[in-house]
Amino acid sequence: MDSNSNQKPKIGVLLVGHGSRLPYGEEVINGIADIYRQEADHPVAVGFMNMSRPSIPEAINELAAMGVEKIIVTPVFLAHGVHTKHDIPHILGLDNGAEGHHHHEHEHEHEEFEFDGEIVYTEPLGADPRIAEIIRDRVKSAI
Repeated sequence: MDSNSNQKPKIGVLLVGHGSRLPYGEEVINGIADIYRQEADHPVAVGFMNMSRPSIPEAINELAAMGVEKIIVTPVFLAHGVHTKHDIPHILGLDNGAEGHHHHEHEHEHEEFEFDGEIVYTEPLGADPRIAEIIRDRVKSAI
């Protein structure tokens, strides 16, 4: 019996942000990643769809260099939109060549990555009670 047959693949997590010319979004995504890393038992990288570095392909290459075999990609967006439904899957190579109705390019979308493992793309954050709790805290502190 092969002793490796029951081993789980080495997993990495990629948190994806939009990117911006201003530093604030990048700081927030990196801050979220730092908080997540405190209790994660797998490598965590951050990648940006546009305007910020590292790009999504650069972040995938970073995780691949760590020996990751499966990457779980989570868009750090509240809701689905063109970016989560079209642009990010396209950058990840998960769109199966489907043509979308999005007609402008993003600077990172033509970058390539070297990863032969599995990519799992999750839902955005969505309507989650934990987000509502943050809103309650913000409102409470403003009263």
